Amino acid sequence: MADYQVKDLSLSERGQNKINWAWQYMPSLQFLYNKYKDSQPFKGATIAACLHLEAKTANLLITLTKLGATVAACGSNPLSTQDEICAALAKNGVHVYSHRGMTTDEYFNYVRKVLSYKPNVIIDDGADVVATIHKEFTDLIPNILGGSEETTSGVKRLRAMNSQGVLKFPMIDVNDALSKYLFDNRYGTGQSVWDGFIRTTNMIVAGKTVVIAGYGWCGRGAAMRAAGNGAHVIITEVDPHKACEALMDGFRVMSMEEAAPLGDIFLTLTGNIHVIRREHIERMKSGVVLGNAGHFDVEISKPDLSALSDHVEKLRDNIDAYIMRDGRRINLLGEGRLTNLACADGHPIEIMDLSFSLQLESALHIFTHKLKPGLYPVPAETDRAVMESKLAALGVNIDSMTEEQIEYMKGWQE
Repeated sequence: MADYQVKDLSLSERGQNKINWAWQYMPSLQFLYNKYKDSQPFKGATIAACLHLEAKTANLLITLTKLGATVAACGSNPLSTQDEICAALAKNGVHVYSHRGMTTDEYFNYVRKVLSYKPNVIIDDGADVVATIHKEFTDLIPNILGGSEETTSGVKRLRAMNSQGVLKFPMIDVNDALSKYLFDNRYGTGQSVWDGFIRTTNMIVAGKTVVIAGYGWCGRGAAMRAAGNGAHVIITEVDPHKACEALMDGFRVMSMEEAAPLGDIFLTLTGNIHVIRREHIERMKSGVVLGNAGHFDVEISKPDLSALSDHVEKLRDNIDAYIMRDGRRINLLGEGRLTNLACADGHPIEIMDLSFSLQLESALHIFTHKLKPGLYPVPAETDRAVMESKLAALGVNIDSMTEEQIEYMKGWQE
């Protein structure tokens, strides 16, 4: 019986080439591999990973296997899964279960397949593995040392579980590490969401009105890059502090109801549900493009799009044109899933090098420390060490405080 399930194993060479390309631009992960390869610190670890299965992720999973772990992985999004990467992972000894375009039922069956390996460490992206364990595989909990979570949406779910007292093992919040959100969320999302938009539509951004829903770190990045591409940017927000920050960053701020008739391109980055819905769609002009960069495909209400439309046309890959009963065309990218992954290759390699270095170190921390159930930050020394390794790889030197300065910062009297 095969210990993997992929669409086509013959795609492995093409996938390996993409993995090799990414590896040369991941110096932090290379540093950790060289640091740990002799000691094999993950020997005895069985890691269940639910991540976007593309080239950068593959390098994390392969590195974990080379450091002694047994790794079982499934894709965290049906349109971010790349079949050639899955095939290459299988050839590299990762027990991978996924294919592009999988249904929701197939997705959760793959999660269950991964959990059949009885993992003791979890690496999650969206918290579906953690939630599935708590709902369906409670017998695994005593064996689980803990895990880590990559995304804002996943951490939101874990916080809810923790506050309700139902989180039964420790999880490390990678998303809120400085080395993650300052770079992955801002610069990674900022570049990759527009990469997905431009690849898919072949349209220009300059001169258009772009509406960004949500001014968290991901929204900041998307707005910054939109402005850099010459767009007129409008921000919609529910948080008054973030709204004021967007205003002082030079963007127009208004409600989605006000923005709906003005926008040419709409991007949702909130982590919430139905941010764009019936009353907004009814006010939009023909030809608008809707995209989502939140984790789940719920920010743009697809039920409302369907209810308002006469039929759907597909003129380009990853674009569904909903033809409204009044003749307007409302275009949806990537089925409302992550535009940057469904329509492109996700965050830039150098950005994910940081995030996956944090994931590796967090998994190692979980494997080597006995923690009580709960949600934990990435250890500060780990966060700093990952960034120091990145700067060193870039040939950048920074200052260190003198002993006098260290003592001065500890005091309170002048």
